[in-house]
Amino acid sequence: MAVVTMKSLLESGVHFGHQVKRWDPRMKKYIFAQRNGIHIIDLQKTIIAIKDSYDAVRKIVSSGKSILFVGTKKQAQQAIQKEAERCGMFYVNNRWLGGMLTNFSTIKKSLLRLKKIEKMEIDGTFDNLTKKEVSAVQKEKAKLEKNLGGIKEMKDLPGAVFIIDTHKEQIAVAEARRMNIPIIAVVDTNCNPEGINYPIPGNDDAIRAISLFTSIIANAVIEADNDTGLKIIETLNDEDENVQTDAAVKSDDVEIDDYSNYQPTEQKEEDIEADEKDNKEDQLVDEDKLYK
Repeated sequence: MAVVTMKSLLESGVHFGHQVKRWDPRMKKYIFAQRNGIHIIDLQKTIIAIKDSYDAVRKIVSSGKSILFVGTKKQAQQAIQKEAERCGMFYVNNRWLGGMLTNFSTIKKSLLRLKKIEKMEIDGTFDNLTKKEVSAVQKEKAKLEKNLGGIKEMKDLPGAVFIIDTHKEQIAVAEARRMNIPIIAVVDTNCNPEGINYPIPGNDDAIRAISLFTSIIANAVIEADNDTGLKIIETLNDEDENVQTDAAVKSDDVEIDDYSNYQPTEQKEEDIEADEKDNKEDQLVDEDKLYK
């Protein structure tokens, strides 16, 4: 049985949103408060969303359809690949190619080409080619493998798409909506939850938070035929310490007793980049005023 505890959500930093000035007003209903200029996400709503998403994934997989895991930001790449492979589903973790859902027939041709090159390596076709030709084919294979390796065996459109950071994966969201494919997504305070079938409010930048969400969805796939479902523990007591949860474990983590005043140790990377961009714009000189 998959177990999610309130304590694991807090320790993974799921409740930390972006800077207040970076928020999307449509996320207002999922925001609990703000501290030190950072929005705090309401974990009660996150838990409800996790339960709904978990049940939806189980239902979709039970009907014989697949789940496509999508997360191309560097914090998500490893977790997306690891959990998708663990549950035997497909993934995109390098770059979302335009038309991956809306023009799947063309993507299929690229997948066939990738399989053909792999077959050429085995059946001795490379022995009849020059070194230059072999090098060119291997470069083509590496490029295809990098972008399409996670969906190599995908023969049809997925039954649902699980997305980390809808703000970054806007093209994937648009394509899924156009093809009427259900979207399960982690939405941070800078994202638009509208149009997402199963939005999960939470931190989409912290590696531990991403790993937690991804592992929950992977467990839903694995336990699709299991009637027990998901167990939620909302208390912060230590009585459940021996329970195996989906939270990633770090040996060097410091135990935190008072979560109410807990603040993130680092600013989100996206916010840092946005601040740097704003500072550069502020430093631009108006030439008309300069030479008056």
